[in-house]
Amino acid sequence: MKLRVGVVGLGQAWETRHSPALRALTDRFEVRAFCDPIAHRAAEIAQRWPARTCDGFRALATSGDIDAILYLSAQWYGALPILAACDAGKAIYCSAALDLDTHEADEVRRRVQEAGVAFMAEFPCRLAPATLRLKELMATRLGLPRLLFCNRRFTTSVETCRTYTSDMRQLIEMVDWCRDVVGTEATSVVGAAHASASLGCPDRHTVVPKDYLVMTLDFSPAGEVGTGPVAQIACGSYVAPQWHEAAVFRRPADLQVVCQRGIAFIDLPHTLVWFDEAGQHSESLVHDRPVGEQLLLHFHRQVGSLVLKTSSLEDAYRALAIVNKAQESYSKGCRLTLDT
Repeated sequence: MKLRVGVVGLGQAWETRHSPALRALTDRFEVRAFCDPIAHRAAEIAQRWPARTCDGFRALATSGDIDAILYLSAQWYGALPILAACDAGKAIYCSAALDLDTHEADEVRRRVQEAGVAFMAEFPCRLAPATLRLKELMATRLGLPRLLFCNRRFTTSVETCRTYTSDMRQLIEMVDWCRDVVGTEATSVVGAAHASASLGCPDRHTVVPKDYLVMTLDFSPAGEVGTGPVAQIACGSYVAPQWHEAAVFRRPADLQVVCQRGIAFIDLPHTLVWFDEAGQHSESLVHDRPVGEQLLLHFHRQVGSLVLKTSSLEDAYRALAIVNKAQESYSKGCRLTLDT
């Protein structure tokens, strides 16, 4: 089955992830239309495929020759394109789901469930070649995870200050990644942060007032803190622009996992170094199918399945709830229990 898709919002990953993946999967996807707030950009890209442009996301969603919507950048749209797709009964692939605030996420969750359409939130860390290989090793050589350390470090500047939305997106992706690797639900969280008063960003209303956020997720059974896996998630934008080389100097691994019988280090998307009793093993999975293709193939299978799956929507909603709980923990200065 070939899905006829319309693209709404040409995000930062369009040229590097989505466009190459769609080109490689022409036997499964046919791009019919583009819609973007910057009309001339949509027209230029549409001409390359070729495809047409639509005046708005509602016109695209209601088009008779469109089976699914690829919503790749929220920009000024927010949740509206998702709701329009629900009204039109179209499947939704959404890399913008993590850019929604709590109120919008509640509404999207309700409307998708009512519409009964296939919905997939984009979580590239889950399907990165290094992550898939790590899970194979955990099942065969390394054993169950005990400790996880997940890190992101950025350079900040007056021109490109990190916003509340972008930092929330990073944290939500990292929380989901750790949940996926552990394979169970976290039961409690502790959050901490450091104020970013020295960053000098021009608009204080749109900037997260923190340059370092860290949370500790405990996956122990309820009431047994510290007996199960623990994940520490750190996201920082504390490197000043004049120190841009420092952002990559001795950069920590994207994910470090201490298992029962070894330890592994992941650098996304395809580098994995792991150690067991036999010593060091280095794997570069550059020949595996790129993560963009993995994601779209997963979406294609989901749309064609007789059993409707919207688990990724629940995953996104759960990760957002955990990040919000971590911020509440930071404000209150205590560990908080998570609903399971």
